[in-house]
Amino acid sequence: MGMTVLAIDAGNSKTDVAVVTADGRVVGTARGGGFQPPRVGVEAAVDVLADAVGRALAQAGVGTAGHVSACLANADLPVEERELAAALRARGWAPAVDVRNDTFAVLRAGLLEDAEPRGVAVVCGAGVNCAGMLPDGRTARFPAIGKISGDWGGGGGLAEEALWYAARAEDGRGEATALMRALPAHFGLDSMYALIEALHLGRIPMDRRHELTPVLFATAADGDPVARALVDRMADEVVAMSTVALRRLELLDDEVPVLLGGSVLAARHPQLDERVARLLRDRAPKATPRVVTERPVLGAALLGLDAIGAPPDAHARARRHFAG
Repeated sequence: MGMTVLAIDAGNSKTDVAVVTADGRVVGTARGGGFQPPRVGVEAAVDVLADAVGRALAQAGVGTAGHVSACLANADLPVEERELAAALRARGWAPAVDVRNDTFAVLRAGLLEDAEPRGVAVVCGAGVNCAGMLPDGRTARFPAIGKISGDWGGGGGLAEEALWYAARAEDGRGEATALMRALPAHFGLDSMYALIEALHLGRIPMDRRHELTPVLFATAADGDPVARALVDRMADEVVAMSTVALRRLELLDDEVPVLLGGSVLAARHPQLDERVARLLRDRAPKATPRVVTERPVLGAALLGLDAIGAPPDAHARARRHFAG
């Protein structure tokens, strides 16, 4: 079979694995659970990967690969990437292991010019992150580990902000907002006090707060000023991250894609889309925003094909497989 790439895209909720030959044929795939080393520890998290990797390799009819290209959630800092690369290398899946943050999988999948991939991606799902790359291997990135690294928003952050404004509207500390009724109503409750109590006492699990993000966008679409201001700020953050990454890579004046991924941006909320497009026109007039629809595991595979010097038609073949 020759040189093979073991491509891994591991998010907080699921893992996708593909075994890809040097000519771009996908000969094995598998899906596994989420990758959460901060919660369960590195080795237990890699065990989750190992289950899916084992099934994908077995389907491909090989015991090992030539190169591992792993794009992993929670690989936010270079030191974490090195630690995780060592943990993957110890499993003996391949002699060469490359670990990146999972934002790079979205970025590489969405960069359609495979010969010279260049551009920036912003991923807005549970959190928010941004990465950029040039054909010579230079990258731009952010720590993206929450407020301590200057981040704002994402689905989780928006839900928290919505709760904050709604709580203050009900008790009189803040301005009026339709979120005060809309958020508790989503859970069949009649007041913010009841929702606060239910979240605090665990009657509604805290991890269900993400359900409030679509409620926020719906309330904004109905014209509520507080909700609209939060959506506008999310757009501002998306554009701030993308333009900083473009500037670092000296792409601010170039015709390049700004790729938009993650559940919040993929939902195509008109207010968010229109503000992102307008601000980008002002700050990076030649940049073209595009919502990424390609699967991130394709991005991990393409990064692996880049690393082994695969021919251009290999990238096209891999793309055709995941588009099918």
